Amino acid sequence: MGTSWSLQAVAPPAGTGGGVQAALDRVVAQMSQWQAVSDLSRFNRAPPGEWHGIPAEFAEVVAAGIDIGTASGGAFSLAMGELSEAWGFGAAGPVDTLPDFMVPSDGGIDLDRDARRIRRSKGALLDLSGIAKGYGVDLAADWLLANGVRHFLIEVGGELRGEGIRPDGHPWWVDVEVPPSWAGAGWRIALHDLSIATSGDYRRGLAVDGQHYSHSFDPRTGRPIANGVRSVTVVHRRCMMADGWATALTVLGADAAIALADEKELAACVLANGREYVSRAWREMLG
Repeated sequence: MGTSWSLQAVAPPAGTGGGVQAALDRVVAQMSQWQAVSDLSRFNRAPPGEWHGIPAEFAEVVAAGIDIGTASGGAFSLAMGELSEAWGFGAAGPVDTLPDFMVPSDGGIDLDRDARRIRRSKGALLDLSGIAKGYGVDLAADWLLANGVRHFLIEVGGELRGEGIRPDGHPWWVDVEVPPSWAGAGWRIALHDLSIATSGDYRRGLAVDGQHYSHSFDPRTGRPIANGVRSVTVVHRRCMMADGWATALTVLGADAAIALADEKELAACVLANGREYVSRAWREMLG
């Protein structure tokens, strides 16, 4: 996934690190766009229109991504691989000029949930970078719980999940990162059987002729977002859902993001246009 992971755990048994690494390796082997032999890469190289069977973990992530895309009115899409590559955010590496085309994908990703298989339309390349990292956190956390590790904080590339409590009886406290030069302070969140993910425009991007372009795309236009959103943080039981929803809400913009978060009962905080916007579920967490 092109990032690191860390684990704080109470009384972990021998082999815990290896078990976590194996879980994350499984995600990479299935869903990495940077590994030429991954299931995802082989699927993207295959002719469009053909059905391909996929592992259960892969299918779970695709299903969640499709559901978030539908619920957000198309603000989240799994068919963004071609755009990611053209803008220098994919496996081919950075670019120093703007791409020739800036239109949305003319295809999509179909999932046959019962048969656990997928196919892509012409022009669509599968890209799970907006959700797979969060799933990696969940898969590793599930392995830890299944192997008797009840109290831990696991982090993969800035996405976190906390289970149980620390040895001193306190919850796993984490500080929400704020964008550079942001005037306000970030939140401190207690992750007690919860996950948190943040999507921000300051982490990656493309700068051409003094203009910064976000690495977050609006699937409906095929353009990098320019809606004033600096970051979105979502707290959820599952890190996969926090990760995917943080991406979708970033695309929607502050007002629409909070309205949808309230509708879906998501705990979300949006930093945009010099202001902080929080959803009803986020405010309820404060009580």
